[in-house]
Amino acid sequence: MQPILSAALLYPTIVFTFVLGLLALYWLLVLLRLAPLELFEHDSLRDDHLASTLVSLGFIGVPASLALTLLMLLAGGLSLALELFVLRWLELGMLRVPLGVLVLWGSLAIASPFAASLCQALSRGLYRFAPFKRRSLLGVVVEVTTPEGAEYARARLITSHGCEVMLHGKEENEFTPGERRVLVKYLKEEGAYRSVEERTYLDTRQWLGKLRLRHKHQETAHFG
Repeated sequence: MQPILSAALLYPTIVFTFVLGLLALYWLLVLLRLAPLELFEHDSLRDDHLASTLVSLGFIGVPASLALTLLMLLAGGLSLALELFVLRWLELGMLRVPLGVLVLWGSLAIASPFAASLCQALSRGLYRFAPFKRRSLLGVVVEVTTPEGAEYARARLITSHGCEVMLHGKEENEFTPGERRVLVKYLKEEGAYRSVEERTYLDTRQWLGKLRLRHKHQETAHFG
């Protein structure tokens, strides 16, 4: 047990240890109802914020705080294993600093797809509880089941057919039964969602990704 504790307090693993400590304190406050479950969520995916970034990385259907916790646990576990089985046996000296940066980045990169898959698997069971059926659903794909008038429709989640949500659209955009849409905005007053067609959402995400990449290249060329 002592080697594990010692490794958890060494750089770079101590970074994950510190973040997980903060997250543990946050979850304690959530249990005591002193902190909101949807701490990082916004009503819309339009702007760049932590929740929308996590959605773009595949962390869909769960609160950003839960996604971060799972990501830090998996990445921290990888970093701890590297420390125990590799780094502690090497005479690194000052090389531990740049190598630690690589370990941090590599652990997060490797853990990210596994954490995202775990989030999506957990979300199917969490949808039964009301706190997980608000802003946490942004980015989720739904299928229109029953149009209700010109602006409203009921839809079910693709990953959990037992969970239904209400969609609120514009009058000129009629809902079609069987149509797949992505939830992009939560309307708190109505308990409903704005949505866009799945194809449109994917095309927009791809276009924004290319735009951001081009902007980074222009910044690099400018400072170079």
